[in-house]
Amino acid sequence: MDVIIDRCAGLDVHKRSVTACVRSPGQGRRRRQGEVREFSTVDAGLVGLRDWLAESGVTAVAMEATGVYWRPVWYALEGSFELILVNATHVKKVPGRKTDVKDAEWLAQLLECGLLRGSFVPPRPIRELRDLTRYRKRLIEERGREVQRAHKVLEDAGIKLSSVATDALGVSGRMMIEALIAGQRDPDVLAEMAKARLRHKIPELRQALQGHFRAHHAGLLREGLGRLDGLSEAVCRLDSLVDRAMQPYLSQRDQLITIPGVAQRSAEVIIAETGVDMTCFPTSAHLASWAGMCPGNNESAGKHFTGRTRKADPWLRGVLSECGWAAARTNTYLGAQWRRLAPRRGKEKANIAVGHSILVIAWHLLSTPGATYQDLGADYFTRRQDPQREQRRLVRRLEALGLKVTIEPHAA
Repeated sequence: MDVIIDRCAGLDVHKRSVTACVRSPGQGRRRRQGEVREFSTVDAGLVGLRDWLAESGVTAVAMEATGVYWRPVWYALEGSFELILVNATHVKKVPGRKTDVKDAEWLAQLLECGLLRGSFVPPRPIRELRDLTRYRKRLIEERGREVQRAHKVLEDAGIKLSSVATDALGVSGRMMIEALIAGQRDPDVLAEMAKARLRHKIPELRQALQGHFRAHHAGLLREGLGRLDGLSEAVCRLDSLVDRAMQPYLSQRDQLITIPGVAQRSAEVIIAETGVDMTCFPTSAHLASWAGMCPGNNESAGKHFTGRTRKADPWLRGVLSECGWAAARTNTYLGAQWRRLAPRRGKEKANIAVGHSILVIAWHLLSTPGATYQDLGADYFTRRQDPQREQRRLVRRLEALGLKVTIEPHAA
């Protein structure tokens, strides 16, 4: 196979060590030769790796995305070489050759022949923003779990507060729970703590607050609410950090917010996961394929089989799914798309389709500075519909139900 890259290297990265194989032109009858060395992943070892690669005249380096262990290696080599991060599942190992040295040699051989396709690695500011948004998401999820644990403790104590109040941990609910923890057990006194519209439900609250709340439940709720407050404060601090990191991308965030279903936090996640430079994705189809938001290809012998969406960036897929559900409730083109697909394909597939549309719109907006979303209208599909074809379809459905259909034109 022809050699595309004259001097390259393949790295097999682990937690404590990295095995490097440099491929270069051979001498005599040997067309190509390889040299293998092992380095530590501490800072001094990575500096030695970088110096050795530079001395060997290496221009391109390939490594597998091994957990988070590839990141220090990438940061140490970034800016000095052309780096390629490959998906480990896409680099098939030759059976019977599974060692660290063979892995590095195999990567180097694939790289020199141009057979590796690199993964998308955004620039450092976007990577830092991505770390913040992902951590914020994890804390929000953990906060939700703490809320569920609090509800579980209340149910165990026979306190049916969540059956009456929309938000059992809102202002009124929190006052009642803290009073329970402090030792108050009188349902009349607890019910009188209701605020605003919840005061209309005081009779129901008196019944819901008659339980068997004990010191055991008070201890659990005290710890849970303390952790809940700590998580809420941490989320607020992360919001401030995200706002600071988003300063260079405020115009792009404002563009994405014009899409139905996309709120500020969702726009921040989309920018953190995809970046703002859409030249990394030649077309919107490339971006949708990378994000796993389009059907896969599954064809053999001229037959097309079910092509499931592949597993990709779960953070981006998650936020696009949330945006899809939000857009489905709007009177817009995206809402009409969801309502058109849901009866035929199911709600989940309709949601994926709307998420795909949102991502395609985002690609076009980010590719065009200053552009805003222009909605096609909730009647877009109705305007494009052939009346005669729709009439025939409805007649067939009625006849399938055993009905005889007679069509008469509407009187003018």
